[in-house]
Amino acid sequence: MKWKYSFLVTLMLAFLFMIAACSGDGGADTASTDGESEEENTEGDSGSDEEQVLVYARGGDSTSLDFASVSDGESSRVTKNIYDSLLDYERDSFDVVPGLAHDWEVSDDGLKYTFHLEEGVTFHDGTDFNAEAVKINFERWADPEHEYAFKDEGYAYPLYGTMFGGYKGDEDHIIKEINVVNDYEIEFVLKEPQGSFLQNMAMHYFAITSPAALEKYGPDIGENPVGTGPFQFVSWTKDDQIVLEKFEDYRKDGLPKLDKLIYEVIPENSARLIALRSGDVDIIDGVNPDDASGIKSEDGLKLYVRGENNVGYLGMNVEKEPLDDKLVRQAINHAVDNESIVEALYAGYATPAVNLIPPNYMGYNDEIEGYEYDPERAKELLAEAGKDDGLELDLWVMPVSRPYMPDPETVAEIVQNNLKEVGIKTNIVREEWAPYLEKTSQGEQELFLLGWSGSNGDPDYFFGSLLHGDNIGGENRSFYQNEKVDELIDQAATEIDQDKRAELYKEIQTLLHEDAPGVNLVHSTPLAAAKSAVKGFIPHPSTNDPMEEVYMEN
Repeated sequence: MKWKYSFLVTLMLAFLFMIAACSGDGGADTASTDGESEEENTEGDSGSDEEQVLVYARGGDSTSLDFASVSDGESSRVTKNIYDSLLDYERDSFDVVPGLAHDWEVSDDGLKYTFHLEEGVTFHDGTDFNAEAVKINFERWADPEHEYAFKDEGYAYPLYGTMFGGYKGDEDHIIKEINVVNDYEIEFVLKEPQGSFLQNMAMHYFAITSPAALEKYGPDIGENPVGTGPFQFVSWTKDDQIVLEKFEDYRKDGLPKLDKLIYEVIPENSARLIALRSGDVDIIDGVNPDDASGIKSEDGLKLYVRGENNVGYLGMNVEKEPLDDKLVRQAINHAVDNESIVEALYAGYATPAVNLIPPNYMGYNDEIEGYEYDPERAKELLAEAGKDDGLELDLWVMPVSRPYMPDPETVAEIVQNNLKEVGIKTNIVREEWAPYLEKTSQGEQELFLLGWSGSNGDPDYFFGSLLHGDNIGGENRSFYQNEKVDELIDQAATEIDQDKRAELYKEIQTLLHEDAPGVNLVHSTPLAAAKSAVKGFIPHPSTNDPMEEVYMEN
């Protein structure tokens, strides 16, 4: 027997086979307009024949538009609107809905997923979307030797390995085979059940690129993206802007509503707000929390609050002395005052972090007490580790504002002062954004500031990406490996029973609290702002905002 799922029962499917990522139900909160109703009419239009152009200002540039090869939010923010995945998320949550697949079936044993694809869909280059295109994309991510697996060093597509248990030939690779049934039906056969499989399939990292474009552009596909999404790529001026335009043959009637969508880089939060107030841009992300009250009261502007779906952290490279000593890492946790960081920089739009995942996620362990800010206890632990004669460490500071850390420079200053109080001198290291990500993944750093925003509403995306030993050299920039933690992460990933998964994640958090591979600083509710003339904008908790229904009211 098979179960057939249509759009009307998608949420039932989500409940049975994955995490419904709503606040209080195991996932990320939805976004909202601060102080106003979330509901907004998205059925209207501009009421004008003028060209609909929207400028979205952000803090940093994308690193690649070959979406599965990177994990930074500034890349996925753009690719979200160029590409479509087989499944998608609701506009304001991680509830799964149809995408390029309009229906799907799951076998009773949870090992076979059959997707029924939309017909008549074309890529931006005019070629047909079909099941073979889906297979080619998944095969290029899974096989490091595939002709379209473009890479310089290491894994070409690290998040594929994280979300699907490895790559072709790996024992733990969850996908056994992919079968094209016909042009518009494709079957995925798994080696064992995976509790988050459908949630993963909706991730923007696994959207579908035109096979013809892969052949045409080769390794340059990252600068020449070709998808089926609402907007098609026009141009990219590095560290300045990416220009997209309406795809006239988009599969959804009447969408997108904008004629042109421009992503502009303005590194400083304050400068982006000035550009919004002057009318040079229409939407900004990364609003300084201190500016929120002013925006809320200002005519012509609107403040948006994303759901709590991230963590900002102080990472430690545990392979480097003295950070290879657990006592030193615990001492640093006691030395850093994350409550002061939250009070000083977030204006009420954040909470101090205890665990890696936000409190609204399934499996959050609320029995763990966070490391108390206690400089004297930090000194005792350093003495116990034989490091009470002073330490000197490099502290890497990311150069861009991110949703989890709108002011990394000031966070670094607070951390630097906190550590100085317990006898640890820190030297600030700065790099441009792309080199920062590359060099920290290679392990050049000692201490480093970074964070993570959930992309699928599932705890595995945090634990599996950031702290699984198999992801060292990828997103595991702490170079942390604990065989028991790895075993529990793997077990939780393949468990279908969501209550059992929750207990496994609670156990993982207990072990991580003891090992202290980093300092969990903050869970923020990131802010965005827009002109009041911008209609239909609903910021997504993932920070990858769907723009197909957005328009300008003139």
